[in-house]
Amino acid sequence: MQLQQRSTVQRVTGAFALMDSLRRHGVKHIFGYPGGAILPIYDEVYRSEAAGFVKHILVRHEQGAAHAADGYARATGEVGVCFATSGPGATNLVTGIATAHMDSIPMVIITGQVPRKAIGSDAFQETDIYGITLPIVKHSYVVRDGRDMARIVAEAFYIAKTGRPGPVLIDIPKDVGVEAIDYVPVEPGSVRLPGYRPTVKGNPRQIGQALKLIRQSERPLLYVGGGAISAGAHAEVKELAERFGLPVTTTLMGIGAFDEHHPLAVGMLGMHGTAYANFAVTECDLLIAVGARFDDRVTGKLSEFASRAKVIHIDIDPAEVAKVRAPDVPIVGDVRQVLSDLLERSKDEGDPTNPDLTKAWLARIDTWRTDYPLEAPQYHGVLSPQEVIAEVGRQAPNAYYTTDVGQHQMWAAQFLKNGPRRWISSAGLGTMGFGLPAAMGAKVAVPDEEVICISGDASFQMNLQELGTLAQHGIHVKTMIINNGWQGMVRQWQEAFYDERYSSSNMQVGAPDFVKLADAYGVKGMLVESRDELSHAIAQMLAHEGPVLMDVRVKKDENCYPMVPSGASNAQMIGLQSRPKLDQAAELVYCSHCGAKNVSTHKFCPECGTKS
Repeated sequence: MQLQQRSTVQRVTGAFALMDSLRRHGVKHIFGYPGGAILPIYDEVYRSEAAGFVKHILVRHEQGAAHAADGYARATGEVGVCFATSGPGATNLVTGIATAHMDSIPMVIITGQVPRKAIGSDAFQETDIYGITLPIVKHSYVVRDGRDMARIVAEAFYIAKTGRPGPVLIDIPKDVGVEAIDYVPVEPGSVRLPGYRPTVKGNPRQIGQALKLIRQSERPLLYVGGGAISAGAHAEVKELAERFGLPVTTTLMGIGAFDEHHPLAVGMLGMHGTAYANFAVTECDLLIAVGARFDDRVTGKLSEFASRAKVIHIDIDPAEVAKVRAPDVPIVGDVRQVLSDLLERSKDEGDPTNPDLTKAWLARIDTWRTDYPLEAPQYHGVLSPQEVIAEVGRQAPNAYYTTDVGQHQMWAAQFLKNGPRRWISSAGLGTMGFGLPAAMGAKVAVPDEEVICISGDASFQMNLQELGTLAQHGIHVKTMIINNGWQGMVRQWQEAFYDERYSSSNMQVGAPDFVKLADAYGVKGMLVESRDELSHAIAQMLAHEGPVLMDVRVKKDENCYPMVPSGASNAQMIGLQSRPKLDQAAELVYCSHCGAKNVSTHKFCPECGTKS
């Protein structure tokens, strides 16, 4: 590591060196929970808070700290920070670290550890959190010498945020926090790591090849993932789409990278994507993957995903390029930089694009959009989950939305249409319990913005204790529970694929009274049971100066459609009243032996193993 400048040496403790280093890196908020091994650091937190350098948010469970730091990072693009003590404190962070790792979220995680001499002795509350988290972090450290603290913190922030973002762990033995050291601050931007050089600029030759394919394509599709959000490339995505008439579909992580109200937007694709996005990816002749990783929930049956399309894959992580699908034109580089260079080259070359080349393709997609719209059903005497989400989206179109995981998450993805970084959801790991603490972190990051958590009655109970954090710190998050009394997505799969054997998915017995629960924590609770109440109740929720928990009772057996069954192609969605004849789609058949739906011709039935 090279330093741009050396500051005056100070004699301080390791804990002071940590907190001063965090301050220098712009950390204003820390989410955490104290314990024995990290108490020397919390003693410095006390002094830092008294000096106004940082605000510590005391969570009720360490998992909440990790998700809050994650939500903070997603809302801002900055590094989120969380603290926990050794042993169970550290292991309680694991799910949150894995969530951030799967979704490429920049975080720095600080854990306390037993004193250096006790490491390896099975001391009280000792766990090897360094070893436990190796598969789910971008990098990790154990601070063996307090003099290394400033360097390690600077490296951690640099690694977390550059290249493909991700979580970095720093494990600090208790005695390192209290020992006196010669401290030389390391300023942000002064780190140089010779072995770590993310590629930013795309290869000019490959950019030229990509441009040629785009100009020749008659049925192109721009497939945008979370990498476009991380890179802040939404303006470049928009310009590229408009210049070449490219319809745009996004992944769950890519929501917000392109304006869903734009006429070129076709919504999310994949398992619960729009019908027209899935039809488009089935028929396209060119797929331009931008910061996306060909996740299985996006591709469905991989061999039939854009099966006749040429592929351009743009990603900053070379490990993702060709990992799942071999592209015709691979481009490793920062998404924003690559798209900017591609657009500039297009202008320099005079842009000889035929404006009518994709006209028929866009018209075909518009037909699908008309024939297979996403609609919020209305039932007599009971609310549908879709209409609830559509109504809150209508009243708060520019809010930051977090979700938990399940049916409500997919309905929210289908019906909410907001901007970059305003969609915050656990995608890769699918973590129930993510929504409330992530909303907490987002609201701390953007206190003047509306932050709304869309949750389910099962997911919410995973981390409901964070209502106490909202109340203590006056964090004005609005939470809507889409309450159907089930683990909704589990119930839907059991209905469709397990002959309605509802094993351990019914949440109605033993369910809490959520309004009384909110009241117990000092949070405003609301109950909505009818359509007549809905609009006014949401308006009341949004107007309330404080956190709100709204329990919305909805149709218990509503299913989330369209749906691509596991192992099927994207064209083989269930939940549609009819299907168009697609140029490249495999036909649907029913198993002649057991009657299972959506068995591809000449394949074995996934239910009974009989050849269809």
